[in-house]
Amino acid sequence: MKLQHYLGGLEGLGPVSTETRVFVETWETRIFGIHTAMMALSSQLPLPPTPSKFTTVWTWADLRKGAESLNPFDYFKFRYYEKWLGGISGYFIDNGYITAEELDALTEEYYSDPSKPFPAAGDAAIDNRVVQYLVEGDSPKRDSNVSFDFAVGDLVSIKNVPSIEHTRLPGFLRDKSGTVETVYDGAYVYLCDTGTDGIGAAMPVYCIRFEPEDLWPGNTEKNFSLYADLYSHYVEAPAAASAKQAA
Repeated sequence: MKLQHYLGGLEGLGPVSTETRVFVETWETRIFGIHTAMMALSSQLPLPPTPSKFTTVWTWADLRKGAESLNPFDYFKFRYYEKWLGGISGYFIDNGYITAEELDALTEEYYSDPSKPFPAAGDAAIDNRVVQYLVEGDSPKRDSNVSFDFAVGDLVSIKNVPSIEHTRLPGFLRDKSGTVETVYDGAYVYLCDTGTDGIGAAMPVYCIRFEPEDLWPGNTEKNFSLYADLYSHYVEAPAAASAKQAA
């Protein structure tokens, strides 16, 4: 398991940043713009065609997957938007838009001459599609018939599923127990497949309430609860969890 999935309750990681600015440096706005354009031009969306050469799928989920696939030591070393840049760059290389050698060569060109202008850009059809995407979004809710295994008030256990590049299950909730607070209506997908982690197809989502003392015994404040929205694949009946432990 990757360390960045297990941060809850860990000590000795240094002070928490209280930075409130969305963008600290100018280049970060460009990374955000690239990511937004990639989402808007993603091929699975039912939006008007454009002359863009971007023809594959890119979602928020792919961004997170790319960032969290970094080596854990790199993950903690880099700034927030540097992780974005790493995930986006890796995606472009993996999908054949550019080679690692071409990317390195272009990087050196701009290092040697920071005043070098960027390639010309701008197309009305692309701009309009980006705006339409920002207005309409890409909902994970699907019109699928699903059955709900749990109801409000049920005690449930959280699985300890394997994760590879990215997971939607925080490490500090694995093998813990909580209570169903809300059963969300409908079925929800995650916008990319997480492999053996188990998230992809449309499934129920539950809001689970946890008591901090159960998560971090002897090291919590009093009189509050922690809530987590979790895909049903991560949730099981306590009896099932006990049977696994006994085996």
